Amino acid sequence: MTRTSPGPTVGVVGGGQLGRMLGEAAAPLGVELVVADPTPDCPAAPVVRDQLVGGFEDESTIRELAERADVLTFEIELADPDALERVAEETGTPVHPAPETLRTIQDKLVQKRRLADAGVPVPEFRGVDTTDELREACEELGYPAMLKARTGGYDGRGNVPVSGPDDAEAAMDEVAGPAMVEEMVDFERELAVMGCLGDGERDTFPVTETVHREEILRESVAPARASDEVRERAREVALDVLDAMDGRGVFGIELFQTSEPRSGSEGEILLNEIAPRPHNSGHWTIEGCHTSQFEQHVRAVLGEPLGTTEIRDPTVSANILGDVDERQDAVMDGEESVLSTARAHLHWYGKREVYPLRKMGHVTMTGDDRDGLLAEVGELRDGLTFRR
Repeated sequence: MTRTSPGPTVGVVGGGQLGRMLGEAAAPLGVELVVADPTPDCPAAPVVRDQLVGGFEDESTIRELAERADVLTFEIELADPDALERVAEETGTPVHPAPETLRTIQDKLVQKRRLADAGVPVPEFRGVDTTDELREACEELGYPAMLKARTGGYDGRGNVPVSGPDDAEAAMDEVAGPAMVEEMVDFERELAVMGCLGDGERDTFPVTETVHREEILRESVAPARASDEVRERAREVALDVLDAMDGRGVFGIELFQTSEPRSGSEGEILLNEIAPRPHNSGHWTIEGCHTSQFEQHVRAVLGEPLGTTEIRDPTVSANILGDVDERQDAVMDGEESVLSTARAHLHWYGKREVYPLRKMGHVTMTGDDRDGLLAEVGELRDGLTFRR
């Protein structure tokens, strides 16, 4: 394998913060990125070779991207798998992960069925299209239950708790389309594993504990504050998930550790959802591991050897979210406290506007004491504000 200047080019559908961090990771490898995103001067634009302005599902934009790249990938599930598949056939530019994997993951019911059929442990679930079907399913699963839109939901969007029969009609109206209902899992903690599929290789980053409020990820703690047994079981489940995926890349695998044992162990591990791309719960790897999830994704889609997933030090990251009441220009105050704190790392995503709970960046810290790190990084994050 050789390197030239310019080096290989990766075309990325999507140019948000994940595209930005992919560009930052690709540059030291001599790899160039071209992104396609409908927002002019998107967050990735300052750190990549070029941006094509076009929709995630616009086939002509994807085709132009493919003509400029050695391989295509995506950093958002809104990419059109059918368009990606057609473009790959017409141009000969491969797509990783495979469009079929994206197609499966875009539909939460199809995703759950595929993984359940593969033997991956999942919460009990049912597909529902009407209020009566929802009530019938909840009678079987028990109340409360969680109703999820089959497509389009992320960061808690499209998820509606159903506490009793009287909630069913309003829940179906809120989801506004085909849905899936799951048993409400009583969990000890939420976990995430960044899985890696290379050219004949598979690996995982250390198991991460994820802390959510209002169904949005707030903090990530690595390694997870769980027993060795639980972490090993989570890794095993993640590897089983990878075996059901097609194509190369990094996958964000979200899991539950149940509060009560289901199989004689400390607590069963159940799959929640999969993202076929780098994930918010893996941002800590930038400082926390010898190879970040973003470098790993670039390596994987190009078919180059995977990097080590070994952790450097215990690491905690905290998301910087919009704390405003309405959409406005993004002007953040308080960053001096982060920049003046040893071992604290500020990541700014370059978004021009902020609105309530929008992900605007993150803060990462490394050290020895995970509980202490969690408190310190939370305090630093909470000192940042967009309020004017």
